Amino acid sequence: MSIQIKNYQTEAEIESLINRFENCTLPRCEWNHETHLTVALWYVISYDEKAAINSLSQNIQRYNAAIGIKTTKHGGYHETLTLFWIKMVSHYLSFIQEKNSILKMAIAISNAYNDKYLPFQYYSRDLLMSWEARTSWVEPDLKPLI
Repeated sequence: MSIQIKNYQTEAEIESLINRFENCTLPRCEWNHETHLTVALWYVISYDEKAAINSLSQNIQRYNAAIGIKTTKHGGYHETLTLFWIKMVSHYLSFIQEKNSILKMAIAISNAYNDKYLPFQYYSRDLLMSWEARTSWVEPDLKPLI
């Protein structure tokens, strides 16, 4: 299922998004799949992979807590999905010969990964929706990641 892409117009828009996310002032209605991808992109290009994973995981959990999203069996922070999208963004960037502006990369990644159900090509529903997958990284059970 594809989502409607909101193409960013300026790099300042993306910087504002990151600042509002990190300051926990981003409205909940703006915390969607595309926003997650853009935030993941920013962390991947700003930090090494380990630091990107740690910082993004902590900041998503802090943001969720600030806006009242609790981690439960059925919702909230999801470690495997967070790492899945970081890995997909990193993989996509590894094929870009010339690094573009974050604006162009955000638009390209949003277009490439606009199907928020992509993880189900790699994971069975039972595994991906498990508490283990929500709280820690689990390897895909349907096909290997890239």
